[in-house]
Amino acid sequence: MMDKKKIVKLNLKQVKEFLLKKNLVIKKNRKTLFSNDFKSFYYTAISSFIIIIFFYALPTFIELKDSNIIVKKEIENKSKTNLEKVLKGEPLKKTSNVDEGLDLKNLFEDVFAVDDLPSDTVRLNAATIEQLFKDTNYSLENVRKTKIVKPIALSLLPEEMKMIVNTKKRKNLFIQIILPLILEENNRIKLDRKKLFSILNKNNNSDLEKRWLNKKFKQYGVLNKDLSTLKIRMDYVPVSLAIAQAAKETGWGTSRFALEGNALFGQWTWSKKGISPKNKDPDKSHKILQFQILKASVRAYKNNLNTHNAYKEFREVRAKLRQEGEKINGLKLTKYLERYASIGQKYVEILEQIIKRNSLTDFDDANLLPTKLKKGIAL
Repeated sequence: MMDKKKIVKLNLKQVKEFLLKKNLVIKKNRKTLFSNDFKSFYYTAISSFIIIIFFYALPTFIELKDSNIIVKKEIENKSKTNLEKVLKGEPLKKTSNVDEGLDLKNLFEDVFAVDDLPSDTVRLNAATIEQLFKDTNYSLENVRKTKIVKPIALSLLPEEMKMIVNTKKRKNLFIQIILPLILEENNRIKLDRKKLFSILNKNNNSDLEKRWLNKKFKQYGVLNKDLSTLKIRMDYVPVSLAIAQAAKETGWGTSRFALEGNALFGQWTWSKKGISPKNKDPDKSHKILQFQILKASVRAYKNNLNTHNAYKEFREVRAKLRQEGEKINGLKLTKYLERYASIGQKYVEILEQIIKRNSLTDFDDANLLPTKLKKGIAL
C-alpha cells in the first residue's frame, strides 16, 4: 500500500500536469506588505501623518505672515471694483459706495497751511495793480490769444474795486487778479492727480508714497482709505466756473466779504472765524468764512466742491466727462451746483449767464506761465 503523502503528492502532480495542458497556472496566495489587505492601513497612516504635520506647522506660518504684514505692509493696487470702472471708462452706478461719507477732522489743514498773511504784504491800490499788469504785459486779450497767464499772485483785492465805475474795467481787473490763483490751485491738483496715477500703477509703494497717500486721504476727507473715492475727489474745477462763482459771490470783487475777509466764494461757517452778513435771517446763525489771503479762499472753495456731499453729482458728472474723453466743461457742470445757494436753479442760470456773457470759457484751457521762465510776483 502506498503512503498517504505519496498519494497526495501524486495527485497534486497529476493535477498540475492537467492544468498545464489546459494553459492554467496555480499561484500561491502570498500576502505581502503591499497587498490589498494592507492598503487601507497605509492610507490611514499617511493621512494621519500629513494632518499632524499641517497643524504642527500652522501656528508658525500664521506668526510669520502676521510679522511680515506688520514689518512691511505694502499698498497694492487691488481695488478692481469702482476704481477700475473709473480708469476704464465704465459708467458709475448710482448705488455705488464710491465718494460716500466725509471725514472732517483734517479737511482744512492744507487751507490753513497757506492762510498766513506775510508781514511784508501790502494792499496795492487799483492804479498800481493796473500798472503792474501793464508793465508785465499781462492782459486778458493776450490770454485769450496765447492761453498763457503771467504768474502774478496778489494776496489782497484793492479797496477801490467798488469805486471803479466802468463795469468792463472792473470785471477785467477782477479776472486778472483771481485767474492766476485759480490756475495755480488747479495745477497743484493736477500734479497730485498725476502722482496718484503713478502710485496706482504700481503693485507696491514706498513708505514715502504711503505717507503721501495718507495725507491726501485726510485732505479730501476720504473714509476707509478708499482709492476710488480719492481719485474722483482729487480733480480740478473748470476755470470758467470758478471765475463765475467768484464774480457772483463777490459782485465782481466789490462785496464786504471779499474786501474785508478775502472771501471770494461766500462759504458759510459757524465758527468764530467769519463775518456776519447784514440783514440776515434771525433764524440763521451762520457767518461767511474769512481768510487772510485770497489764495486760501480759492483752495477752500475747491476743497468744498471736491468733498461736500451736496456736490457729489457734480463730481460724478466730472468723472464721466473724463471717462468719455470729453473736456471738463464749466457750462456742463453748472447745473449740478444748484445746492450752492438758496435760490437753487436760479443760481445755476445766473452762473451760465456770467460764463456766456463774459466768454469765460476762453480761460478753461489757459496755462500758468512756469515760474522757471517767469518769476512769480506775490504781493
